[in-house]
Amino acid sequence: MLTANNKSVAGSLGFVLLLCCVLLCATEPDKATRRWWSYTEALAADNMEGRDTGSKGYAAAEDYVIQNFRDAGLSAAGTDGFRQPVPMRSRKLNARASAFQIFRDGSAKTFDWFRQVTVAVRPGMPHTVRGPLYFIGDPATLDARKTRGAIVVVLGVPRIRTAGAPPPAKIPENAAGSISVDSLGGPEPPIWPVPYAASVTLAEASQKPMDLHTPVAFRINPDDAELLFVGTPFTCAELQHRRDLGQALPNFAIPGTLEATLTVDDTGIVSDNILATLPGSDPVLRNQYVVLSAHLDGYGIGEPRNGDAIYNGAFDDAAYVALLIDLAQSLHDSDTTFKRSLLFCVVTGEEKGLLGSRYFAAHPTIPKEQLAADLNLDQLRPIFPLKILTVLGLHESTLGQIVEHVAQSFGIRIQADPEPERNLLRRSDHFSFMQIGVPALNFVFGYEKGSPEEKSYREWYAERYHSPADDLAQPWDPEAAAKFNHFYAALVKAVANAPERPQWTPGSQFAKEHTN
Repeated sequence: MLTANNKSVAGSLGFVLLLCCVLLCATEPDKATRRWWSYTEALAADNMEGRDTGSKGYAAAEDYVIQNFRDAGLSAAGTDGFRQPVPMRSRKLNARASAFQIFRDGSAKTFDWFRQVTVAVRPGMPHTVRGPLYFIGDPATLDARKTRGAIVVVLGVPRIRTAGAPPPAKIPENAAGSISVDSLGGPEPPIWPVPYAASVTLAEASQKPMDLHTPVAFRINPDDAELLFVGTPFTCAELQHRRDLGQALPNFAIPGTLEATLTVDDTGIVSDNILATLPGSDPVLRNQYVVLSAHLDGYGIGEPRNGDAIYNGAFDDAAYVALLIDLAQSLHDSDTTFKRSLLFCVVTGEEKGLLGSRYFAAHPTIPKEQLAADLNLDQLRPIFPLKILTVLGLHESTLGQIVEHVAQSFGIRIQADPEPERNLLRRSDHFSFMQIGVPALNFVFGYEKGSPEEKSYREWYAERYHSPADDLAQPWDPEAAAKFNHFYAALVKAVANAPERPQWTPGSQFAKEHTN
């Protein structure tokens, strides 16, 4: 495993090399970019331990953000100074006390948690799951008697399905459990090993125990899927090939019995949102707030990948919490204020289901009627030149007109989400604000279909997304990062100084529920 020092040195050397490349190209490095990156280095360093929700590393990163907000002259806006504690419930599989085994011919094959198999952790999950194995290829011809008390095996579909892709198999209620073979297709292929198996919920949320008739859901690494089909007339590869060709698949019994023991550590945790304000200058508009949001949490320390167990989350989302710090410091240094006030909202638990932003939306420390807009920072990967920017929520409100106007001066083409099937609009913290009537935007580096930029984007998701490879040593484009950072600052200024408050666009799905 890489040590913290080794990895930190690797990250520092990587950035130095990038800056040297910029100098050789006769382009002076942007001082603001260097400062922004220094904040990123601090938040994504190994000593922050990946900033998992409620962890010691998260608390250390939280202290760092608060100190920098304080140094930038921001005012506390939480319920406990800068903090808004968010009570949660964590249920996490204890891999050491759990087992997944298939018994055949008097011998047992034990699978490794998180590398070969994982499980969806749910409240009230049974401690023991046992049953014969049965493959479902054609639900239409399935004999329900075959699956009673069985562990059914199905071929998984891509996590993000494109148009025309087959629907996921429906698991019979009379089954004791299911094993889905991960599909490698789709725009966001699964990454193994997975960090861990956990379910984190807001403590105040109503969590009914798992229905006794709900099958326990396992997933298996496709690299190990052939181990399931030992002793059958088929291989997993053959079955997948048939499905890809649109051919009918059989239903059949698989020799062997699955026995799984599941021990779940159930604990209460508290993790904080960080809230700070910069008052506006206009005597009327200062009562409206432009929310600048980003999430501080990552995946923490998990299953090692290539010897590295720290899921640093450099671009998901340390770099964009760093951008909020840098923006606050820049406004302080230049003694700049806008007509509207700014609410810096650094949230927790995004990776666990937008928990921090959902909690803030339910318990705003500033009345929601005073929240004029949210400009969220997530899903940004500055790994190629910034020519196109995908804006989530572009046509939902008049914020779209402002962002298009600001982008013109930067030579950036604005586009709506070209992959709505990925449901990115609902997958980051801006959505929590939209649900309470606050117009919001989120940003993704865009590309031309079939371009080298698209290839880089897909490779990032396949190799670095939610993995230890999203660290400080990864390659990135300083000029592209700087361009976005300057664009974001200009957009904040435009929205905060606009004479009219942003409004929902007629016909928006959110306009039907909310009016400002």
